[in-house]
Amino acid sequence: MKAHYTPLEMIEKLVSFDTTSRVSNLELIEFVSGYLAFHGVTSQLIHNDDRSKANLTATLGPALNGGIVLSGHTDVVPVDGQDWTTDPFTPVQKDNRLYGRGTTDMKSFLAIALALVPEFLKRGLHTPVHLALSYDEEVGCLGAPRLVEHIVKHVPRPKLVIVGEPTDMKVVCAHKGIHAFRTTIKGREAHSSATHKGVNAVMVAADLIGFISKLAQQCKETSDPASLFDPPYTTLQVGTITGGTALNIIPKTCVFDWEIRALPTESSEALFSQFDHYVQAEILPGLKTISEEAHIETKALASVPAFLSRADSGIESLMLMIARQNEMTVASYGTEAGIFQTADIPTYVCGPGNISQAHRPDEYIEHAQINACISFMHRLMDQVCDS
Repeated sequence: MKAHYTPLEMIEKLVSFDTTSRVSNLELIEFVSGYLAFHGVTSQLIHNDDRSKANLTATLGPALNGGIVLSGHTDVVPVDGQDWTTDPFTPVQKDNRLYGRGTTDMKSFLAIALALVPEFLKRGLHTPVHLALSYDEEVGCLGAPRLVEHIVKHVPRPKLVIVGEPTDMKVVCAHKGIHAFRTTIKGREAHSSATHKGVNAVMVAADLIGFISKLAQQCKETSDPASLFDPPYTTLQVGTITGGTALNIIPKTCVFDWEIRALPTESSEALFSQFDHYVQAEILPGLKTISEEAHIETKALASVPAFLSRADSGIESLMLMIARQNEMTVASYGTEAGIFQTADIPTYVCGPGNISQAHRPDEYIEHAQINACISFMHRLMDQVCDS
């Protein structure tokens, strides 16, 4: 292990670890823990139940209240089926860009903070900087609740959390929540010539999906065009559907996954309640008259709370000053910021890269964004260091 990495070298190092959410992130976490230990910084690991993954926290500087948390997730989305022109986990520099899975979402922010650890320590900190790395953000922010719980219980209370998701280094003060569901319809098989004797699970699913579409349209029609969100309304959509055996068999089973991305001022629970009422009152009774076997079940797959920063003029001014921005903006994608906010810690989202590059083949980050984040970290140093 090297003692010192440039920010670019550290990005390349972190990207080289395949931390797709379905696999362990421990190799990356152990690297970071060892690197910090080399510089005299102790890390705390917070594992998942089977200890195959871990969050990491570490504190630079004194163990005092009022520190700043630099937070980010270590996992990345899969590359399966994507048409990459380079190895996703072997970073490539070309045309003032760095290509690789996670360069934008979101290893660059973490890597820049880690690369500058020796400089933070050399300058001396009068205010602590806490590093917080999480697992499984991409599959529903599964690691963040344990991470936040650990910070609340074991870390001197910070005054600010910066979640380094890609925002083009703009300051995001709000984003939508994400609630994902899986609906399973159990019908009754029959020969396709006897539709009156079967319960067609696929057609029931089509009816339910049509109702979800109506809810989505209602949200659109009642939206506020002055909203900063893009789009300026709560959205609902169905992402996957499977069902049926053959054309001449009435399908017994159909499963579809769907989501609600609600504005922070609106309730996804209210929309789900409308869906559930439609199922229980309008659909199931008719199916039961054909077959008592008929059943519809919806399970929650993931829940990422919406984020809306709480008014604090002092923290807001500090954040805008460090970011060299005059105003704040919002995002339609979800992050771990809402989980920190529920712990009553002022939180903002600000990091290098553009979200349009996330989850795509040939994901990249512009060198200009890397440099902007380095400058951001140096301005942060000016606020927390002695020299």
